[in-house]
Amino acid sequence: MSLLSLPWPGLRPVATSPWLLLLLVVGSWLLAHVLAWTYAFYNNCRRLQCFPQPPKRHWFWGHLGLMTPTEEGLKNSTQMVATYSQGFTIWLGPIIPFIVLCHPDTIRSITNASAAIAPKDDLSIRFLKPWLGEGVLLSGGDKWSRHRRMLTPAFHFNILKPYITIFNKSANIMLDKWQHLASEGSSRLDMFEHISLMTLDSLQKCIFSFDSHCQERPSEYIATILELSALVEKRSQHILQHMDFLYYLTHDGRRFHRACRMVHDFTDAVIRERRRTLPTHGIDDFLKDKAKSKTLDFIDVLLLSKDDLAQLPFLTMCVKESLRLHPPAPFISRRCTQDIVLPDGRVIPKGIICVITIIGVHHNPTVWPDPEVYDPFRFDPENSKQRSPLAFIPFSAGPRNCIGQAFAMAEMKVVLALMLLHFRFLPDHTEPRRKPELIMRAEGGLWLRVEPLNVGLQ
Repeated sequence: MSLLSLPWPGLRPVATSPWLLLLLVVGSWLLAHVLAWTYAFYNNCRRLQCFPQPPKRHWFWGHLGLMTPTEEGLKNSTQMVATYSQGFTIWLGPIIPFIVLCHPDTIRSITNASAAIAPKDDLSIRFLKPWLGEGVLLSGGDKWSRHRRMLTPAFHFNILKPYITIFNKSANIMLDKWQHLASEGSSRLDMFEHISLMTLDSLQKCIFSFDSHCQERPSEYIATILELSALVEKRSQHILQHMDFLYYLTHDGRRFHRACRMVHDFTDAVIRERRRTLPTHGIDDFLKDKAKSKTLDFIDVLLLSKDDLAQLPFLTMCVKESLRLHPPAPFISRRCTQDIVLPDGRVIPKGIICVITIIGVHHNPTVWPDPEVYDPFRFDPENSKQRSPLAFIPFSAGPRNCIGQAFAMAEMKVVLALMLLHFRFLPDHTEPRRKPELIMRAEGGLWLRVEPLNVGLQ
């Protein structure tokens, strides 16, 4: 290869090659980027000093391990919220800061921001994409806006009204199973298992018009969903496994790949079956058949008027207080694509990930007096008048709130009313331990003892 002679002032000509020139260019480019990143990092560190910070667990690992997905991690989080009631900074390792917000006044600037200014951060959703794809839950930008506009009309309350009958039928299948188990002496039941199956049954019937009979036989699908949830949460706690090429070489990575394939095959089979039957059984015929088979029991009588679910005010208060204590999604995160100014004048720098701790807002003693006490009357209309709308956000808030919250609230009220109509529920001797994964769960299940009410009347 020919050599180039480069004259340098005061030095003899130096012979070099094109490869050395390329190396110098690449090295200069890398050095410039490292210097730019270093400047931005230290500038952000300086700007983050206005946010308090709990003591670090380790000089290098920072606060890693402080807010683990365990009962102890939730208790640590609650203690930090009580100490830093507006919000605080935590560090995952030496270079990744998070701002944790836990008060309605501080989360307002994030929840009210557009989806372009405060999108979901890639760090939290990247692990979910092989499983859930890029639908309305995980997508961003124009794709998310388009999907959201398409789906919003499908979740209008008037559209949901015909689904009440489906909720009713799915709940009755579950209650019949409980009646059978109680008659055989099995009165101790895992509520999480049974409610999950009933919910899956309702969703498949409402969304796909598909009856999988998942409540009558073991569901591999539910077991796989729980496995995926646990694997995603476990991966988030191990920094080295954040790299895809390393993760998929591990045993957990191979399990995750197999589980994704299983749930995708299940969903594809449901869609194929619905596409096969749709041309011969149109949507109108489906809804007419459902209306004909409606059973006139306690709930159906209540649900005949337009404002049907409003006739269950105390049950609604109980549901909301339960969601306050144990929100389905304990945390959500957003990445700031520009500086965001909080009401008190502090600034969240561009590029920082904000964690809105929903469970922290709901347990913040400056927002909710005696936050650990179960008191449904907190949600009495008179008591709610002066409260910030952002004090209670079990389904998130702002433009990326949960699109299915009306669906979920309607199903919860219908199913709970039927459960309380037929059974008495007693606490089990096992103390439940919370386990926040993708959703809030109970470690080892949520066990209650059930007694059919007709037994007590005899």
